[in-house]
Amino acid sequence: MERAQDVETAGQAASAAGGVATEETTPTGVFGRPLHAPPRRPLPRIRFHRIDLLVATGYLALAATVLSGQWRDTDSGYLIKSGQDQTMWEWFFAVTAHSVATLRNPLGTDLQNFPAGVNMMANTASFGVGVPLTPVTLLFGPTVTFVLVLTLGLAGTAFAWYRLFSRELVDLRVAAGIGGLFCGFAPAMISHASAHPNFVVLALLPIIAGQLIRMARRALVRERIIDTARSAHDGAERQRGGVMSGWDRPRRRVRDAVALGLLVALQIALGEEPLLIFALAFGLFALVYYSHAPRTAGRVLRGITPTVALAGVITMMLTEIPLWWQFFGPQSYRSIDHGPMGNDVDALVQFPSESLGGVFSPGQNVAINPTEQNAYFGWPLLLLVVITVALLWRDRVVRAAGAVIAVFGVLSLGAVATIGKKSTGIELPWRWAEHVPLLNTVLETRLTMAAIPAIAAVLALATERAVTTWKQSAVDWKPLAWFGVLACALLPLTPTILPVTNRAPTPEFFADRTVRRYVTDGSVVMVPPPRPPDARALRWQADADFAFPLAGGYFVGPTGTTKKGIYGPDTRPTTALLVSAQDTGAVPPIDADTRMLALDDLRFWQADVLVLPATPNGDVLRETVTQLLGYAPTRVQDVWLWDVHPLR
Repeated sequence: MERAQDVETAGQAASAAGGVATEETTPTGVFGRPLHAPPRRPLPRIRFHRIDLLVATGYLALAATVLSGQWRDTDSGYLIKSGQDQTMWEWFFAVTAHSVATLRNPLGTDLQNFPAGVNMMANTASFGVGVPLTPVTLLFGPTVTFVLVLTLGLAGTAFAWYRLFSRELVDLRVAAGIGGLFCGFAPAMISHASAHPNFVVLALLPIIAGQLIRMARRALVRERIIDTARSAHDGAERQRGGVMSGWDRPRRRVRDAVALGLLVALQIALGEEPLLIFALAFGLFALVYYSHAPRTAGRVLRGITPTVALAGVITMMLTEIPLWWQFFGPQSYRSIDHGPMGNDVDALVQFPSESLGGVFSPGQNVAINPTEQNAYFGWPLLLLVVITVALLWRDRVVRAAGAVIAVFGVLSLGAVATIGKKSTGIELPWRWAEHVPLLNTVLETRLTMAAIPAIAAVLALATERAVTTWKQSAVDWKPLAWFGVLACALLPLTPTILPVTNRAPTPEFFADRTVRRYVTDGSVVMVPPPRPPDARALRWQADADFAFPLAGGYFVGPTGTTKKGIYGPDTRPTTALLVSAQDTGAVPPIDADTRMLALDDLRFWQADVLVLPATPNGDVLRETVTQLLGYAPTRVQDVWLWDVHPLR
């Protein structure tokens, strides 16, 4: 393993330079591991210990169990709590595969929101998994891709953090396994597993952290060796040059920069918001970790800055076109106004709904929606973490982790604190942070996800400390007490199987692609057009192999001249009219002005046909459209159809 090899190289270099291994001259570790620790048996990076494979299998089995309801029925099963997000994500995967298969630009498409289209880069399409899994999507359908990504995301994130903890934080694999388990299956992860692959596939974040930690360690060792060599005799100085050639050669720095640049670029292709939150949290962690030794921090910073700068250049080279498209391309937007999206204080101490604690001790529903239970750590775990951080405060990792938990927990509460959905009027730091560019696009409730690996690190360190104490004295009751308390804290957070319902089948008119006979170069206008509260038509379009573009849809795009982002398109008069008719169950008043607005909308959409499938208050909608157009529809298979070619 690289950590052991680094230690051996450092020792050889120090010896060659004439250094003496003392507390002051021996390089201190990064992320809690001293560089003078006894090296482990080096293993090639591509190999895994048998225990690692066992841990990975366990994580995968748990992830498959959590999503077993969806796995059992990938044809008509639908995760209940996803709202319309599962439909949206399946469409993202389907249209990405369609673009790749037909050699079209995947960064933008007019198959939704016709004719303006959708900026896919500005819509978290996760090309990092959508493009590689194109064969899966084409062979088995987007639902299989969706549930596969979620399953591998949960298990992969857990295992990646386990590997980081076992390599850089603790020696005890059980402790690392507990940390990885919490990182992969924390309440926020299970909540997002109903709808948001971009917040579930987070395995690259600990890999990026590991890369930065190794770079920092090598930079620190370089600085220490150079200092030692400067005080040594000339012969040692010459020897230092030979030893350092393997440690400090430019090729190594370039290799580090390329690896980091590739990792960050790939994470951008998976999800930018998690990367931003991670970067802020990791920066705070490092700041607190090195706060006791500013000179050491300066040495590390000097050592890694050139490499990080080169990695940034590489990342920009790899992502220049996609990022330009996202921020300046067609249908791009500058920011998005989410409104108040902070965590309720009660959300910090309650149990998540999809957990054993949520089943047996449900609390008030204070989440902004079922897929955003980003805190919900439960009071037993929070109490345990507070006490553990206090007891282990002298440990630098624990102090840094505690700072991340506290700072991001407060930021996640939003601009004004609320308790039980009632505003307290107390202004919080997010009131000022939300005006910072990029930060103003983040849902503040998601900032608590930065606390997940920090909590996991505290639990892992405390577990190793307990086992070490038990090995020293088998009659000591403290280790047993720790595991008992840990079980009481984590057991209520055990995830349950995510509930699934059956969705209605795709209308035959789309499923057998009869729609092709009625569409030329225009769009299909559903009655009413798809929108964020009802995006079913996106699935029907995918089932028809994207034989037609859709007016309306579910996406994020710009509105007005300010280019502020909103969910769905600007509401057209005809859309508002049809939605009102469906919601009220009554035909609205229709006059000449209403008909003129409808005609303008049809021309804007470049509509070929209006299609009314089976839907609530379908009779009211049919009568409304008939009065708007002045003629009755035709029944084609299982839909009503108005041919509006002559009106264009």
